[in-house]
Amino acid sequence: MTDPLSSSLATALQAARRSRDLSAGALAERSGVSRAMIGKIERGTAQPTAALLGRLAGALGMTLSELVARAEDGADAGHGRLARRADQPVWTDPGTGYRRRAVSPAPGGPIELVEVHLPGGAEVAFPPDTYTSVHHQIWVLDGRLDFHEGAVVHRMATGDCLQLGPPQPCRYVNPTAAECRYLVALTRRQV
Repeated sequence: MTDPLSSSLATALQAARRSRDLSAGALAERSGVSRAMIGKIERGTAQPTAALLGRLAGALGMTLSELVARAEDGADAGHGRLARRADQPVWTDPGTGYRRRAVSPAPGGPIELVEVHLPGGAEVAFPPDTYTSVHHQIWVLDGRLDFHEGAVVHRMATGDCLQLGPPQPCRYVNPTAAECRYLVALTRRQV
């Protein structure tokens, strides 16, 4: 079943790429995602995974939350200070069932909060580019999460909170059969 938000990701990705005056080839080079795959995503003929969107967002200098919010509301839509749960954009990875809710009222603001539901046994990987422009913390709300930060594995349980170190390849792994729910807090790095 296709997530309703997935269809508007094509338009949001293409608009973000064009607003940065990047060709599909330049985005492919920056992200490591093939030009053919970028074309398929922008035409809406391929449903991207969270890992793929993370790579593309990172190469565009955005967070995945910003890209998802643009897909729901349109680029640069105005946002208030209160985000009602019913109005928070939710996107589901078609490959893993990973479900993310952009909790924060203003995507791209100084702090972004994202609630994630990771199904039992699921795993999602992101490249270092995903983390270059943000400070990143993970707080496990329910369940267990094995967070692979490069070669280090942080085994986390309900209530544990981890601040990520320097950008490196990362994987979120749910080692149990039960769903894991966690909050990701992001702040922009000063340049």
